[in-house]
Amino acid sequence: MKHVTFKPVIGIVSPCYNEEQVLDETEKQLRNLIFDLVDRELISDKSFIVFIDDGSKDGTWDVIEKKAIKSVVVKGLKLAGNVGHQNALLAGLLTYNGDADALISIDADLQDDVRIIEEMIQKYKSGVDVVYGVRKERPTDTFFKRNSALLFYFLIKKMKSNMIPNHADYRLCSNRVITALSDFNEVNLFLRGIIPLIGFNKEIIYYDRLERLAGNSKFPFRKMLSFAWNGITSFSTVPLKLVSAIGFVIFIVCLFMSGYAFLAIFTGDTVPGWLSTVLPMYFLGGIQLFSIGIIGEYIGKIYAEVKQRPRYIIDKKID
Repeated sequence: MKHVTFKPVIGIVSPCYNEEQVLDETEKQLRNLIFDLVDRELISDKSFIVFIDDGSKDGTWDVIEKKAIKSVVVKGLKLAGNVGHQNALLAGLLTYNGDADALISIDADLQDDVRIIEEMIQKYKSGVDVVYGVRKERPTDTFFKRNSALLFYFLIKKMKSNMIPNHADYRLCSNRVITALSDFNEVNLFLRGIIPLIGFNKEIIYYDRLERLAGNSKFPFRKMLSFAWNGITSFSTVPLKLVSAIGFVIFIVCLFMSGYAFLAIFTGDTVPGWLSTVLPMYFLGGIQLFSIGIIGEYIGKIYAEVKQRPRYIIDKKID
């Protein structure tokens, strides 16, 4: 266990996509936080912040580049194209793992309260390898977003995943956790499921979710739905097992329907041919399409994994 006077090198990793409007304030708050923690001798003066530009279409990289050149604590990483939030975050974690004792990931919009970073570091200094930032409530979310999130966590729990409810990607990971993460070579990346899978000592810190400083959310409904589905299919085979279960249920239902149709023929209480033809056709056709879709999703993931294409390509790096 680490001694409490240990001054670790801490890296704050923040993926950015079209965050030009918010970066000035984000960099200011994180930089001031680093300086404050260094002055109070809680962390090493070699601690830093790294912003990862995930193929932004605005002036995000220009802002990052200027601040990285100007400030001793700011670093910049520019990816060759847009690879998505999870891959951009992974690029920052793996690239700077050797430069820090622990890395803290946080989104650039600063809806995650930076004031708990000090508590995260104290947990790490006491011997904890992973510290999860978990939101207490969702007061800024719409009714639909709040309840769809609850449904997602309910489903993911039923599928035997050890994912942390109401945790996004605000967390501290020690050097050995990131080193273990580097052994996960899967292309269908879902860090919120992988990090708990690694193990080691963990703690949870709860915080209140804040309003966005500026700009718009980069996760509209379509992307949130895609992200949730990717999380479910990347960490559970339950949907495939569900196909088998549905097939069994249909078999039982068809037995009862056959009995009903047989009786209806003798009672004359039916339109000839309708019950035995139209109803099963629509019912079975819909189930077949649903099942094929789920199987196709898994086949698509296998296809992506087999190709083993790089998850990100670094264009520029400013230290």
